[in-house]
Amino acid sequence: MSTPREPHDFIAIGLGPFNLGLACLTEQVDELDGLFLESKPGFEWHAGMFLEGAHLQTPFMSDLVTLADPTSPYSFLNYLKESGRLYSFYIRENFYPLRTEYNDYCRWAADKLRNVRWNTTVSSVEYDEKDALYAVRTEDGETFRARHLVLGTGTPPYIPDSCQGLGGDFIHNSRYVQHKAELQAKKSITLVGSGQSAAEIYYDLLAEIDVHGYRLNWVTRSPRFFPLEYTKLTLEMTSPEYVDYFHALPEDTRYRLETQQKGLFKGIDGDLINAIFDLLYQKKVDSAAGPVPTRLMTNTALNAAGYDTTTGTYTLGLRQEEQERDFSLVTEGLVLATGYRYTPPAFLEPVHDRIRWDGHGRFDVARNYSIDTTGRGIFLQNSAVHTHSITSPDLGMAAYRNAYIIGELLGREHYPVEKSIAFQEFAAPEGTLA
Repeated sequence: MSTPREPHDFIAIGLGPFNLGLACLTEQVDELDGLFLESKPGFEWHAGMFLEGAHLQTPFMSDLVTLADPTSPYSFLNYLKESGRLYSFYIRENFYPLRTEYNDYCRWAADKLRNVRWNTTVSSVEYDEKDALYAVRTEDGETFRARHLVLGTGTPPYIPDSCQGLGGDFIHNSRYVQHKAELQAKKSITLVGSGQSAAEIYYDLLAEIDVHGYRLNWVTRSPRFFPLEYTKLTLEMTSPEYVDYFHALPEDTRYRLETQQKGLFKGIDGDLINAIFDLLYQKKVDSAAGPVPTRLMTNTALNAAGYDTTTGTYTLGLRQEEQERDFSLVTEGLVLATGYRYTPPAFLEPVHDRIRWDGHGRFDVARNYSIDTTGRGIFLQNSAVHTHSITSPDLGMAAYRNAYIIGELLGREHYPVEKSIAFQEFAAPEGTLA
């Protein structure tokens, strides 16, 4: 890549997997000069969920670059080769990398890049009308200027309203590994949530329940423990055609579908659901002390929570929604596997009027992933399920989106962008079918 210059062609803020993929792909494009700013001291991706054996829910080809450029030196296979594990991975015959392995792969890629500034927190973004440039200011007092921005600040952990301001030492699942030992020292632990993270934590705690002697509760508002739908025709919804179809739908329809489609990317791995049942059965058979001290409660919403500093316990106000029956549960440990929710970064406030907003107060993300009024000034990574459906958080569509954004930055296609890959049709045809 050419020597960095001012103004930059683009500045990317945040370095999760999506912007890291953009950095790897643009490293090979001499005409583009990008700068990547990240507040953390190094790459880290969901370290609080590095449970033993936990793996990605997408195959290794959904790495940083392969689906845009299979020849890239930043591919997962090249990482395995340089790490001396390529043949071991081949013999393993499992397409799904371990979560710790994927994080190490991303660190490996990030360490090779020359245009990343770690420990750099953005404080504000302003727009210079005269020079038609964005000025990105940092907390250290530096200012960087660029023609375009790419936002990749990610989604922070979501704490439900019922737990806002709640005292004690409850944790979000994003910090589970770091606090696991403290949790297991308690007499009771309650887990709230319905997705993959909740299931992984429940299995992990259930496996050692007889060692530590705690009571374990799993509470979910979902009607059942939904498996992630991963059939091949459903996977075609992560396709350019489905993005085109979904994006063209009316806003209210897209928001309705956003709620309905959660099981397509927030469900639990089917094998893990079965493993949980098998472990429960095994514990029941092996237990000489009676029933396994655990409860699994579906259709149950968390509506209130209080913390008693004297007893060190939480009292959860729960409601069985099908029966419309309220009840309480007292627990010492509390884990919220309640997901993540995007909020627009505060540093965008000075350019608020340059951003398009929809009727629900969220980014009005164009088909080309831009959110600014010019249609090619500020681009968004992830956080667009309401406009681009389940493709938005999907690791497998990240390289496609980055190839698209790179084409917008250059004004021409650099990495070929697929237009049609699905066997099925999503929109009604025009006229009469023969």
